[in-house]
Amino acid sequence: MDSPFMNRIAAEAGTAAMAVVRFEFPYMAARRRTGKRTAPDREPSLRAAWMEVIEQLGGAARLIIGGKSMGGRVASMMADEVGAAGLVCLGYPFHPPGRPQHPRIEHLRTLRTPALIIQGTRDSLGNRDEVAGYQLSRKIKIAWIDDGDHSFKPTRRSGRTLEQNLAEAADLVIEFVSRLSRDLEVPGAIR
Repeated sequence: MDSPFMNRIAAEAGTAAMAVVRFEFPYMAARRRTGKRTAPDREPSLRAAWMEVIEQLGGAARLIIGGKSMGGRVASMMADEVGAAGLVCLGYPFHPPGRPQHPRIEHLRTLRTPALIIQGTRDSLGNRDEVAGYQLSRKIKIAWIDDGDHSFKPTRRSGRTLEQNLAEAADLVIEFVSRLSRDLEVPGAIR
């Protein structure tokens, strides 16, 4: 929850007068305490962690939920179920590493929650060419970060910097959340 990536996005969103709430899944909290890397929690535990945060914040109807990679994926699986006002996914894992033939998009085909997915054009978990072939809900807007990988890091030859790509991603989040907040009169919050 406090990676340089999340710190930058949260700081930028915070300057736009948005409330940003971050949390860790149990396996990440354990990693922080023990220093030992373990496999991610199973889906029920990930969902329970999300539900606890949503309940602490008074329910999802006034929240825009989301996250980075798996955090965004879990949020996307729960958005309709919990009645979230919106969804933001940063570097969505459209398929497992090295397995584009196994897309993780079934729930994204029928998503009813307004959503923004920000993806690097070189993301190994779903690049522009792969994602273009997916049938996704019309509620999903995909924004592309030029030459970005899964964490939006560009190649040196691109002439872009990670700072530029993170600033662009933050601007996209702010624009999306601001528009939804105006339309729905909802304060924004992202994981």
